[in-house]
Amino acid sequence: MSDIALATPLEKEAPVTRRQPVTQESRATRVTLITLCLAVLVLLVLAPLGIIFVEATRRGAASALQSLTRPEAVSAIRLTLTVAAITVPLNAGFGIAAAWAITKFDFRGKAVLITLIDLPFSISPVVVGLSLVLLFGANTALGGWLVSMGYPIVFALPAIVLASVFVTFPFVARELIPVMVEQGRAEEEAALTLGASGWRCFLTVTLPNIKWALLYGVLLCNARAMGEFGAVAVVSGKIRGQTATMPIAIEMLYNEYLSVAAFSLAGVLALLALVTLALKSALEWRHADQLAATRRH
Repeated sequence: MSDIALATPLEKEAPVTRRQPVTQESRATRVTLITLCLAVLVLLVLAPLGIIFVEATRRGAASALQSLTRPEAVSAIRLTLTVAAITVPLNAGFGIAAAWAITKFDFRGKAVLITLIDLPFSISPVVVGLSLVLLFGANTALGGWLVSMGYPIVFALPAIVLASVFVTFPFVARELIPVMVEQGRAEEEAALTLGASGWRCFLTVTLPNIKWALLYGVLLCNARAMGEFGAVAVVSGKIRGQTATMPIAIEMLYNEYLSVAAFSLAGVLALLALVTLALKSALEWRHADQLAATRRH
């Protein structure tokens, strides 16, 4: 018998289909677009990063490392990490609370709350810094009273933290809200019906469902907090060794023609950003693998 005779009816009816391309553009068009995107990335991202490390080690790695041990560099690194260590947990807590309120409850003014969360995206950081100076400056009633009590806000750590918290506030909330909207309220309502307390419901039901979005938002918040310049430049006073964060110290060193020190400190800031990016990519890959495994089962 021939192969056609031995084939089952299902095999006879199964059409032979070829894999269709996702787009209808020609190969030349796709290659041109990909090449253009890669060229832009190299020109705007990779080239500046490469120049930073080249300039930092232009007089040798020993000179770059020595510049990082200077008191102002050490102070800038310590202050930047301190501000990030305070800002990120605060915004994580604020973001979780805001996302929980928006997605789990119906109340008047929800649209206003969502707009306020997005407000830092639309306001210039310089305006934020100026607003803090006008509110907590030593010449104001509130700021003058705090200074007299020994708790200055402007030109000190509290103002830097407040500015960083404001400009980084939306990141955690904006990552959590879409995830929590998609998940709905059914699981929390079931847990509460079975007798779980609100705190236990959050820890055992809500938090495991939002952990990847929360970590992703925390990483974005941390990256922005360490690299913030505009608002911090206004409220810090740029006091060398006291209120100069890494971005401020880099500008000061570069303006004083201390290029090796400036680029070395910029290299440290770039490395911190690259570590943050690597962690973000790792979280995305792990989350994608878990979703794929869940769908297979």
